[in-house]
Amino acid sequence: MNASDSEMYYDYYYNSTCGQDPSAEFLDGSMVLPVLYYLLFCFGVLGNVTVLWVLLRYIKLKSMTDVCLLNLALSDLILAVSLPLWANEPQNLSSCRLMTGVYQLGFYSSTLFVTSMSVDRYLAIVHAVAAMRARTLRYGSRVSIVIWVVAAIMATPQLIFASMEMDDDVLHCQPLYPEDRQQFWKMQRNFSENTIGLFVCLPIMVFCYVKILEVLSKSKNSKRDKAVKLIFIIVCVFVVCWVPYNVMVFLQTLQLFEILNDCVASKTIDSAMGFAEIIALAHCCVNPVIYAFVGEKFRKSLRKVMTRCFCWSHQSRVALSLRDNTEKETSNTPVKSDY
Repeated sequence: MNASDSEMYYDYYYNSTCGQDPSAEFLDGSMVLPVLYYLLFCFGVLGNVTVLWVLLRYIKLKSMTDVCLLNLALSDLILAVSLPLWANEPQNLSSCRLMTGVYQLGFYSSTLFVTSMSVDRYLAIVHAVAAMRARTLRYGSRVSIVIWVVAAIMATPQLIFASMEMDDDVLHCQPLYPEDRQQFWKMQRNFSENTIGLFVCLPIMVFCYVKILEVLSKSKNSKRDKAVKLIFIIVCVFVVCWVPYNVMVFLQTLQLFEILNDCVASKTIDSAMGFAEIIALAHCCVNPVIYAFVGEKFRKSLRKVMTRCFCWSHQSRVALSLRDNTEKETSNTPVKSDY
């Protein structure tokens, strides 16, 4: 350990005197956790790459909604790409910091873009006429840049303190905080995640969709019931995926204040946090479905893409079959001699 490392020490567990809970060992042991990570990775990459492909090639970017949807898919893709890195423990500091930075950036940006989608829909329905000038491609691009900058700033501390630590003769990628500021940086991490996920984004989403429901309840549009169901699904999915994780982070903050510092509470929180993280990460797989595939414009574009691909594939097979038949007929035709 060098001189700089001697001024820092690692304290990952909030109560290291307690043994690990068996349910936490279930997630950490064998191949359970890597398999879950790889499943989320496959579904997340497939869904978000499809969204990006259709948006960029067939729909094009014409409004704030398109820009927000594009950036949400990109953010979820970044989060999904980091999952195999967590499944396979990095062996050097560079890969550890890459994994931490990519994950943190995807975490913050995904939550912020989900919120921006809610605000965009609120403006489009509740203030349809007044917001026409604000929901343009230019404003959407500016909002996206601001979100990426904010997400990068909030992800930076964890990137800086990411370190490789030896535990039971195995290197683990974990945060290593300065000894004199350890409490502060732990609080900063927890407060940042709770602020974004629980205290800012969730209330904004609830406010936007409540106002949207008020407008839709007065409408006689035939698609009203479908829109209401979609809003209900969006809010429920966000709550189910992120609220348990943020509650666990808040309970860990109480541990830092030594309010929940007994062994039973620590074991329960550590165990629940493992499950909450998996549920939260599943949100990057669900977003393409609830924000893109259910949209009428996106579904029409995707249908055109699939039709073109199917027709191209079918025509290629027909052309190949005709060519093979022609070659066979030619090879079986007797050649007349010139003599």
